[in-house]
Amino acid sequence: MLRLGAKYGHLVHGNGCGCSNPDFLKAARRLDNLSRRGFLSGIGAAAITGALVKPSSAQTTPRPSKILFREARLFDGKSGGLKDGAQILVEDNRIADIDLTNAPAPADATVISCGNGVVMPGLIDMHWHTIFAAVPINVLVSGDPGIIYAMSTAEAERTLMRGFTTIRDLGGPVFSFKQAIDTGIIDGPRIYPSGAMITTSGGHADLRLPGDIPRDGGRLSDGELLGGSAIVDGIDELKLRVREQLLQGASQIKLVGGGGVSSPRSPLDMVAFSEDDLRAGVEVAQDWNTYVAVHAYSSRAVQRALHAGVACIEHAHLIDEETAVLMAERGAWLSTQPFLTMEDAGSQTGPGVERAQQIFVGTPRLYDLARKHGVKTAWGSDVLFSQELALRQNVMLTHLANWYSNAEALQMATSGNAELLALSNLRNPYPGKLGVIEAGAFADLLVVGGNPLDDIGLLEDPQNNFVVIMKDGRLHKNTL
Repeated sequence: MLRLGAKYGHLVHGNGCGCSNPDFLKAARRLDNLSRRGFLSGIGAAAITGALVKPSSAQTTPRPSKILFREARLFDGKSGGLKDGAQILVEDNRIADIDLTNAPAPADATVISCGNGVVMPGLIDMHWHTIFAAVPINVLVSGDPGIIYAMSTAEAERTLMRGFTTIRDLGGPVFSFKQAIDTGIIDGPRIYPSGAMITTSGGHADLRLPGDIPRDGGRLSDGELLGGSAIVDGIDELKLRVREQLLQGASQIKLVGGGGVSSPRSPLDMVAFSEDDLRAGVEVAQDWNTYVAVHAYSSRAVQRALHAGVACIEHAHLIDEETAVLMAERGAWLSTQPFLTMEDAGSQTGPGVERAQQIFVGTPRLYDLARKHGVKTAWGSDVLFSQELALRQNVMLTHLANWYSNAEALQMATSGNAELLALSNLRNPYPGKLGVIEAGAFADLLVVGGNPLDDIGLLEDPQNNFVVIMKDGRLHKNTL
């Protein structure tokens, strides 16, 4: 959710302050002065930091051609139980074979004995914002892009070390950062990028300062130039901005369909784009063989998006039963977050406090409606703008146990989320199977020192309970 704290234009799903916070406004002004050149310098600084300075937790090793995991209890991401006595053979970056017969290890394989630990797919977070996940307000106030991106580099590795091997980035200038991860310059999860959040004037992602209003002709705000937001007020401009994100490598498009928690001038009940606007965005995305996700909380905003053919709704915490039925009938995805208390949200000021409370009240009803009507549901955390809150990413996942069995929650965060990722179709940056352990799938897997199907709380302490973390066939952690 564009949410629970201040966001400057393109920047963050803030969790620590409101837009009325003086420090936030100071940070926004400082960041306004950063040029695109400075932004790219930040990417370079992060890449250099990632290449030269590895935290002690990093245990990335060169990828052996074959790795055999033995003495494993297998959760494959789809079934509701475990398969005992499993052997999983990884060749290069793929799972080559699953064996339950205790066959001899290939002579050229590196063998890892799991000691009857549970092997499961790497976790997938469907609503994350890579760049500013752990950047506090005082760092934003400094306006130093090198520090910002150095901190983002460190957080990307921490995200991976929490067991998240894939994330879908729902708004932010992340294209170059993704490239740095994919090429091995820095460690982090696979990224499905959306690029800039596209909104109308006055919509949730429009956090221009008063001095930027009224707009000076067609001049873009500095926030837009930095690549995290795009403010449009017409179908032609909307199509242009959608195409620009796709041109840069977006795997899906993020449109802002209504108000938000963290934007004090865009209340939750407001609706942004018209149905025709949304339909135009959907058509452009379909022309590029991908889909649109729409940020929306209210029934009115969600229904408008559904009537326009939107494939994925983000949040939807305030919908009624009629809207849930429509979502199920249209086969649209619900990508949402189990926000329960302010502990999940961070400190708030101004109107964000009251709006956050509305979300907390709406969360249980939303999940009840989704279950009742069979709405396809994905999980994401969206806990950003604070290193402390980012550390709660795993806790947010375990909140699903309030409505789902442990197996169902783990299925949602693996194979279920991967099913939604596949909507990117020909724009999928990682064509192949994710979220499952089966022959031919990407070798993204965890070894858990315990059984999360019995105790999902094991996921809340990944440092101690994830004894192996593998992404793309490479061992990033191995304590066995």
